[in-house]
Amino acid sequence: MLSAGLTVLGLSRFQFAMTTVFHFFFVPFSIGLAFVVAVMETMYVIKKDETYKKMSQFWGKIFLYSFAVGVVTGIIQEFQFGMNWSEYSRFMGDIFGAPLAIEALAAFFMESTFIGLWMFTWDRFKPGIHALFIWLVAFGSCLSAVWILAANSFMQNPVGFAINTHTGRVVMTDFGAVVSNPQLWMEFPHVIMGAWITASFVIVGSSAWRLLKKDHVEFYRKSLNVALVIGLIASLGSIASGDVQSRFLIKNQPMKFAAMEGLYKNSTDKGNWAVYSSFDTKQHKTTSSLEVPYVLNILSYHKLSGTIKGQNAVNKELHATYDKKFGKDMNYYVPVKTLFWSFRIMAVSGGLFALVAIIGLFFNRKKSQMIMRQRWFLYILGLMLWLPFIVNTAGWFVTEFGRYPWVVYGLLTIADAVSPTSTVASLLFTNIVYFALFAGLGLVMIILSHRVLKAGPDSVEANGYAVEDQDGQIEDPYGTEAFDHD
Repeated sequence: MLSAGLTVLGLSRFQFAMTTVFHFFFVPFSIGLAFVVAVMETMYVIKKDETYKKMSQFWGKIFLYSFAVGVVTGIIQEFQFGMNWSEYSRFMGDIFGAPLAIEALAAFFMESTFIGLWMFTWDRFKPGIHALFIWLVAFGSCLSAVWILAANSFMQNPVGFAINTHTGRVVMTDFGAVVSNPQLWMEFPHVIMGAWITASFVIVGSSAWRLLKKDHVEFYRKSLNVALVIGLIASLGSIASGDVQSRFLIKNQPMKFAAMEGLYKNSTDKGNWAVYSSFDTKQHKTTSSLEVPYVLNILSYHKLSGTIKGQNAVNKELHATYDKKFGKDMNYYVPVKTLFWSFRIMAVSGGLFALVAIIGLFFNRKKSQMIMRQRWFLYILGLMLWLPFIVNTAGWFVTEFGRYPWVVYGLLTIADAVSPTSTVASLLFTNIVYFALFAGLGLVMIILSHRVLKAGPDSVEANGYAVEDQDGQIEDPYGTEAFDHD
């Protein structure tokens, strides 16, 4: 049903998915790191402890790398709207243009400006003023997320628009409705919590690997503690915001919710929740399942009673609603296996993040060196470094695959959105080029980050100061070209 095949549509979808997944590795990471670094620098301002200053400078270096890679991949992603999805761009231009313009001209401009001020003014402003710069970066990154999600939320839940009868395109009639879209304010907290989790557990994992080598123990223990506290708060916030968002889908996108829960038939009043299920997607039925009674109702309605519509029932309703406009041959079934397992990866990981954070904070208590004796646990923390990126990708799968067959829900199908002038040859070439580019960027990001970690917090490369060498040159720790100094 959703095979990517060597067709213009299939290759266009694969290219956009590849670009977005790679871009989304770095967006939550940089948003979260800006916040965590801001917290660290604020702790320096309050406690006057130089270790926290060094922490904000050290982890800030990795933040700058992630920000740069995120910008590059974001530009590539935007190119695709014109290259492969021109019909979508024409249809959505009036809606999509406004949030993206505001994001670029206001939020991203703020973010970029204060990143520069934060990077190069460590000795030129009082600590409190300098800390304000990184908080403005963190605020700007969250503001960017709002405008990007405003555009995505319209695609999930169109509001504040009319259809131009002459062109057949959507026209914005109520900007306030677009920015107050309930879908937006269901998505935004969950995305931000996910960003904080990503940054926190990357710091947790990186610190754990260094502690295993007994490298700068006090520095990495403090980094670990700050990241675990933020990670715990964000994990609990992610669970709460995910619960609200999932319950919103019951009425707003019932096919997506039914697939997340692996339901083809309507649920019984017992509300059996499937721990495991296998599916026959051709016959649209569940072939086997391991279920726990009442859990589905508790998760869906916070009570023991209630029923959820299955995919078969929702499919009939969608045909009744859209057959007149889109024809009877439309297939409204979503990729149930992808959604079912992606949702469980998210749900289980949210609890795992919280549990690991609690255990880590216990082992890493201020007056105890217990964490250094729990090498098995440090290995677990080290491996947790990679889990947020898997979870973020799973979340993207649920959000986007669950909207099939729509690009804009109920208004424009995926098949109608692709560029008519794209060819298989050009898409094969650009897919190969983009894959090589992304692999290269990812490798560079990993190598540079590893260099920072290996050099340690006391190195010139990792700290936030410009250091004068023997030839009177100023060596910029952020990698820009040295310049003469009188």
